[in-house]
Amino acid sequence: MHVPTGAVRPTALLLASVLAAATLTGCTLLELTRDCEGTAARLEELAALGILGSRPDGATPARGFEEVDAGCRADSGEVVVHAERVYAFPGTRVEVAAHYRKAAARDGWEPDGAAGPDGLCFVRDGMALWVVPLTAESLMEDGLGGRSHSATGAGYSIGVETHVDGGSEAGC
Repeated sequence: MHVPTGAVRPTALLLASVLAAATLTGCTLLELTRDCEGTAARLEELAALGILGSRPDGATPARGFEEVDAGCRADSGEVVVHAERVYAFPGTRVEVAAHYRKAAARDGWEPDGAAGPDGLCFVRDGMALWVVPLTAESLMEDGLGGRSHSATGAGYSIGVETHVDGGSEAGC
């Protein structure tokens, strides 16, 4: 059987380009096709973690953020599921930090050595947990500048994430 060379060259060129791109990026075609399909059960597990409902006395779910926000993202072949709560708190960031350091230790979370100066990032069973103070700037960056998060005091978010299907370990 004779195959016209005009049809072979473009196909060979395309195949060579795909293989070169995979080699240079370190990605395989299988990794690039991963998506969030089949992560619903894992999302439910994360959203149900007790630490997300733990909060210092006086903290309340922020207006507009009454429920756990859980989701999945597929980026560069890695699938990551996450769950987050946002709270308003009339106290200080120091009180928030003290509460979560104790609550995380009680729940088996270990401080992550890569945590920033606040030290409010923890790891457990391939998951990362963080507590982040909210500022007007961070809300604007997240596209939430128009949403009311608290009337007074310190707003903060607490979240957890993990990589799915043998991805890299979650961490700070």
